Amino acid sequence: MFHICLLMFSPQNYPLYIRSVPCQNELKFHYTVHTSLDVVEEKVSAVGKSLADQRELYLGLLYPTEDYKVYGYVTNSKVKFVIVVDSSNTSLRDNEIRSMFRKLHNSFTDVMCNPFYNPGDPIQSKAFNGIVSGMMVQTVCVF
Repeated sequence: MFHICLLMFSPQNYPLYIRSVPCQNELKFHYTVHTSLDVVEEKVSAVGKSLADQRELYLGLLYPTEDYKVYGYVTNSKVKFVIVVDSSNTSLRDNEIRSMFRKLHNSFTDVMCNPFYNPGDPIQSKAFNGIVSGMMVQTVCVF
């Protein structure tokens, strides 16, 4: 059984959206993702120093563990996306992870454009959930 987890964090590092498949490992994913926030902050501050890489939002592989690989992405508004996948998955390539982040960013932009959404509130959009579910099913089927 393969695992995948997606978390989104506000600029102040509180969770905006949490989704994992299967659900029983959610606490372990929380721990893994929260430890990755330090790496995200480190990479963002390093990118801020070099003006050439300022437009690159994809942070790449944040760190691998024995069980999981953790990838990161930061929007221009400093919202952080983190995806955790099984380390045993060799079929999921870096460009596929990058496209998943782009799709999430576009969907997140749609949520932000909703006049009924208060920025900073947890995301409870059915359309956003549908896109995330579709990505997760597609990713799990790739395995």
